[in-house]
Amino acid sequence: MRLNNVRLLVKDYTKCFNFYTKQIGLEPAWGDENSGYASFKVADGIEGLAIFVSDWMAEAIGNVDKQIPVDCREKMMIVLNVDNVDKEYQRLKERGIEFINEPHDMPDWGARVVHLYDPENNLIELFTPLSQENWSEDLLIENEKF
Repeated sequence: MRLNNVRLLVKDYTKCFNFYTKQIGLEPAWGDENSGYASFKVADGIEGLAIFVSDWMAEAIGNVDKQIPVDCREKMMIVLNVDNVDKEYQRLKERGIEFINEPHDMPDWGARVVHLYDPENNLIELFTPLSQENWSEDLLIENEKF
């Protein structure tokens, strides 16, 4: 088995398509703002993220009578590795994106991170790895195991 993509099931497909293309800047590999399904290039030759109309999937699997969860803790997160979290934060902020927090170091994770939500409250983390000299002692010890 090989992972093909993570597919977000969305209510407002066009709004989400425009967010990922026009605001975040991902390039579509397949689909457009009217197709109901789109996959996005997340790296050279890799289409790791897709969006699809939630109601169409509900019909396909027989659960149209169920509600989409709201007001609950996140169960998943999209993680995008960027060259420079601070520059990306500024670029996206200029495009009108609101962030949950500001870029900050997470020495226990070995990363500099910032978080935001897409239009349907899917959690997104942008990160840049920290050099090992900026890792916490606990992470350095843990890293030796792997």
